[in-house]
Amino acid sequence: MTQARDHGGAHWPTRPFRNPVRCLGAFARTRPAAQLAAGTPVLPVLIVSAVVLVDAFGGAGMIWLPLLAAGPALAATTNGPRGVLCVGLLAAVLGATLGAQDGVPGGELAAVLSALVAVTLASGLASALRGRRERVLAAVRSVAEAAQHALLKPVPETVGPFRVAVRYSAAAAEARIGGDLYALIPTPYGVRMIVGDVRGKGLPAVGTAALVLGIFREAAYDEPDLLAVVGRIERSLARNLASDDDFVTAVVAGYPREGHLEVVNCGHAPPLLVRASGSVVAVDPTHPAPPLGLRALSGEVPSLQVLPFADGDQLLLYTDGVTEARDHGREFYPLADGLERHVCDEPARTLTALHDELLGHVGGRLHDDAALLLLRKPARSEAVGADSRYPAARSSALM
Repeated sequence: MTQARDHGGAHWPTRPFRNPVRCLGAFARTRPAAQLAAGTPVLPVLIVSAVVLVDAFGGAGMIWLPLLAAGPALAATTNGPRGVLCVGLLAAVLGATLGAQDGVPGGELAAVLSALVAVTLASGLASALRGRRERVLAAVRSVAEAAQHALLKPVPETVGPFRVAVRYSAAAAEARIGGDLYALIPTPYGVRMIVGDVRGKGLPAVGTAALVLGIFREAAYDEPDLLAVVGRIERSLARNLASDDDFVTAVVAGYPREGHLEVVNCGHAPPLLVRASGSVVAVDPTHPAPPLGLRALSGEVPSLQVLPFADGDQLLLYTDGVTEARDHGREFYPLADGLERHVCDEPARTLTALHDELLGHVGGRLHDDAALLLLRKPARSEAVGADSRYPAARSSALM
């Protein structure tokens, strides 16, 4: 960068301060505030304006002119090619005006303006490529959302005799789907549900999750015995898993008759049972069983637990993305304590409070797939089917 220096005993002249201000004022009058809306390169224009003002105050001529290229370069990150070219044109006009007023030698001014044009063209190309990538990403997101709704169908606020809420977040935030799975459906044998976690992430985990959910939805309608439902999932996984190291941890539960809850735990985190009194207890399996897909290696079979489930009781099923979420001090999120603090008669409101607290615990973003399914057995006087006070609970991301 060339500094102002002596040429034949004379310095480059410094133009009065009023000229660039008048130039900027004229530009401002042609751009009323109403036009500085979304999509207008406001910040890049301000950068160019700041360079002009600094040059006007400093009076150093050539030293500040190359900084005008920051305008179109910044516009490439926030605006389309048209915005970049407009900022580049503005910077070139102001640069030429300031250079002429400062008496910058023609060769050096031409070099600066050529560099500015080159930066503008490169920034315009970068902006066009960025816009193309954003359009592709938007298309991928729309496909991912459609896949999520097909795989993890939204759960209504009432299923059978229960009020229900679900929250789901995928670790691959752009994909919006992952290896955690859930389903809750009414069947001829009562309401049945599953929450599971596929080993691994990415598309292979999504494929395994789709397989498990498809088998569960079919078997839950066909099999009167909940253990038979689990057996069908196990047999299908044994045939279809790509590797012996792949498996799925899951809790399968059912409500076959009034006041009785059945639970089958296959290597998954224990559900949390909330009594009507507000106490929270973990439903640890009486006979631990291996995850789905590993029965042939261990020879152990899952057992069926039958629990009393009265009016006002609630059951929370979840995946380890919740309980293994760590804060900056590497402390796990205490889900049972959080549930005890936030539990109320509205499952959707309870999960919203847990979601907010969980995000606060990890500092704003989860780093693993996480699913929460909470159901509550309301008292008969609450008229589940007719009460419309509670918003529909739909699956959503934990950001």
